[in-house]
Amino acid sequence: MSEQAAQQQGGDTGRDEEAVARFVERFASELTEAGMQRMASRVFAALLASDSGALTSAELSERLQISPAAVSGAIRYLVQVSMVRREREPGTRRDRYRLLNELWYETLGNRDNVLTRWEDVLREGTKSLGPDTPAGARVAETVAFFEFMQSELTRMLERWREYRDKELRGGSGS
Repeated sequence: MSEQAAQQQGGDTGRDEEAVARFVERFASELTEAGMQRMASRVFAALLASDSGALTSAELSERLQISPAAVSGAIRYLVQVSMVRREREPGTRRDRYRLLNELWYETLGNRDNVLTRWEDVLREGTKSLGPDTPAGARVAETVAFFEFMQSELTRMLERWREYRDKELRGGSGS
């Protein structure tokens, strides 16, 4: 059952819907400022703010007051960057768009792959520029920075999972 149908059947969340809409727009603005496409930011924030973490195109269009075409373009981007997945709504021909489990972990993990590709190109650049030139040294330092980031990112994500399991998912806590 969709969230909209649940609300129509008396599943009112008691939330201030205007406050929720302000949160969605504010977080979307922050994502846009960080470089994400504007509509993709709004769609992502709306999914994040939904209890189910999944909405149909019609629900997104209604919540955000945007066209189905705008939803489609945003979803295409979010699927491409592995932040959302498309799934068929059971018994219908409609698609639902769902946030991935462990969204931030997966997103950062995907960045690790990007950093590896960048490192490879930058290593070639260091050779092409000459490691003893100012440009070559700058590029070599960038490679070292990305190597450091990947090493720290791997350890950080391991620590995050331990923390999440212990502190947020009913572990013993402290």
